[in-house]
Amino acid sequence: MKSVPQITVQEAAAKVRTGDTLVVGGFGMTGHPIHLLHAIAETGVKELTYIGNNVGEPFLGAGRLLRNGQIKKAIGSFFTSNPEAVAAAQTGQMDVQLIPQGSLGEAIRAGGAGLGGFYTPSSANTVLAKGLETRVLEGKDMVFVRPLRGNVALVRAWRADTLGNLQYRRTENNFNQAVATAADLVIAEVEEIVPAGSMDPDFVHTPGCLVDFLVQASLELKDLGSSAAIEKLDTSTDNTKLRIARAVLDELRPGEVVNLGIGIPTLVADLITPSHQLTLHTENGMLGVGPSPESGGAMDYPVNAGKIPVTALPGASYFDSTTSFNMIRGGHIDVAVMGALEVDAHGNLANWAIPGKPLLGVGGAMDLSCGAKRVIVTMTHTNKSGESKILPQCVLPLTAQGVVDVVVTELAVFHFTDAGLTLKKVMPGSSLEEITARTAAAFVVDLV
Repeated sequence: MKSVPQITVQEAAAKVRTGDTLVVGGFGMTGHPIHLLHAIAETGVKELTYIGNNVGEPFLGAGRLLRNGQIKKAIGSFFTSNPEAVAAAQTGQMDVQLIPQGSLGEAIRAGGAGLGGFYTPSSANTVLAKGLETRVLEGKDMVFVRPLRGNVALVRAWRADTLGNLQYRRTENNFNQAVATAADLVIAEVEEIVPAGSMDPDFVHTPGCLVDFLVQASLELKDLGSSAAIEKLDTSTDNTKLRIARAVLDELRPGEVVNLGIGIPTLVADLITPSHQLTLHTENGMLGVGPSPESGGAMDYPVNAGKIPVTALPGASYFDSTTSFNMIRGGHIDVAVMGALEVDAHGNLANWAIPGKPLLGVGGAMDLSCGAKRVIVTMTHTNKSGESKILPQCVLPLTAQGVVDVVVTELAVFHFTDAGLTLKKVMPGSSLEEITARTAAAFVVDLV
């Protein structure tokens, strides 16, 4: 078998041409090919189309290309993590095509597999489905998604051998495995390059025939941005959020596989004990998530969907993002716990589009809300203006229709039953009178 050439990062960057489409791995800064992107930022290429989950962070990774004005268009799922990406979209510097995270991974996989596209329930009947073909398949509204493929793929791996076989570490796999299939030229930056035969074939994630060039690179803590270290994160919280998290835990059943979204849902993880018999899933590629470590960071631990370092419980497993969303859409996740901006009396959910902001951050919410067996929503009962967030009809752009099963706020716990929106619990410090006054949607009372 032929060895894969090892080149310098500058030689790799020189292979990118003006007008190229780049397909890039990474979730936040985890598994993001930072060295390759920084080297491209030093070249004169421009008018690039960028396909990836997010555009790095300010002046880190693809964020450096963005700051240089080298990205013409970005196709991805979560750009709000980089405020400079939001500004670039608002000013017209960068065109943005937003796609649900699960659809993004599957579209990249389809591009690498030579497929013509696929149908998915994610984004059906939302603004993201506007202009796309929609059919009713298996009794569900399904949106057709075209494949994504590029001229150059940039991936980051932990280890490679001289034949180009790649191995990813923990949640650094994310989109990299699919990205390595989806371009005419694939360049991998790796931390360790070993002789052929040194890697156990059972642990090769990307076969060497897919890789064209290897670049030796390493990571330092400063390269990881917001995912750097637990010591740098603000882990403080207030009692109101903790009360909501505890109420969510009461809704979970032993043996369930649970996905926790960012924000308040993340707090549930630190309340879970072995006696609860729950397994936590995170969409960036991990099953068996444990609580945050006391120290260390993304170089020592996996990260969750909020890009926060977490521990791995005994029996945990890692996988790529396409496998993770196959679990979600395939009905293998029992419960998705997520935040919301609005919920209405019909169980409709709006949790991704912020008033007055560009539509740049859908993430995995559309996939989770239509794929999980139960959806539990956490949110404050009213917005900053004191207006109810539980409405007769959602006003904001929808995430999904008719998917919400439970709503937990600081005032109340509601279930959606055959009778409709049903008050099941009055939270400590609240009252039926207060809940009635602050809830715009009609509800029935059936306290437990």
